[in-house]
Amino acid sequence: MRLLGALDQQSAVRSLVLGEVRMTYVVDGAMAMLPSGFFPGFPADHWDRHPELLDVQGRLPMSAGGLLVERDGRRLLIDAGLGPVRGPVHVSGDLVGHCDSGALLATLAALGHTPEDIEAVAFTHLHVDHTGWAFTPEKTFPRARYLVAAREWAPHGCGTTVPGAPAAAVLARIGAEHTPFDDGEEIFPGVRALVTPGHSSGHTCYVISAGSERVIVLGDVFHTPAQLTHPDWPSRPDLDGTGVRAARERLTAELGQPGTIGFAFHFGDQVFGRPTGTGWTPVPAPALLPAPRTV
Repeated sequence: MRLLGALDQQSAVRSLVLGEVRMTYVVDGAMAMLPSGFFPGFPADHWDRHPELLDVQGRLPMSAGGLLVERDGRRLLIDAGLGPVRGPVHVSGDLVGHCDSGALLATLAALGHTPEDIEAVAFTHLHVDHTGWAFTPEKTFPRARYLVAAREWAPHGCGTTVPGAPAAAVLARIGAEHTPFDDGEEIFPGVRALVTPGHSSGHTCYVISAGSERVIVLGDVFHTPAQLTHPDWPSRPDLDGTGVRAARERLTAELGQPGTIGFAFHFGDQVFGRPTGTGWTPVPAPALLPAPRTV
């Protein structure tokens, strides 16, 4: 049972238990991003100085999926992966990587759960790689409340076209069925919303409390550990660079508090960890299953 993975690999299905709370990365699939395409603002020599971050083809491995939070027999899923998608990944028409996804429901079943077991699905933001299993085409998690920050839904509700959003039919279903919330609200027992706009208009992190410890779900405020110490280094899909920097600085301060662990969807096979010095130190978390897809 591997307790630690590497940044140059797609994530295994890893689980972390804190007190009465179990958090499991329900991996949907694999992504491999082109550094120059996805991180155009990074210094040209960054990747040369850090080859340990890249796979053998010189790409940055990432994963997509949802974080399953279990407490007192109740289950929350944070984000819904990319869905059954395989092929190139484009941002604004430019090739930025490749993906092979679609395993989330099979991963959930392997963990002993069905879609009906999920009481709520909370979205960090409404981009395709975080909403993929919301509707397929019916509501995938039929008993769940779908939770979206009011600020995240606002531009969609006004008819604004938002880069990276899912198809119009999916957005219409989310609009009809979602429950809005505001910054600081408890959206599930022991889970509080932390609205961090920048990557999207109402991007939301979640703070999961477990006794004296807590886990902060970072969403897409960070795509790679270098952004922890270089908050001005952008990711291609970021909507508002100034907002992203403010969100990163806020979260870095939160992560520095005692008893705090971060969960990062896209940090290779080191999704649970803490920022330390100039890097990211993974927190031991057993791999219950290997990565379901590779690319």
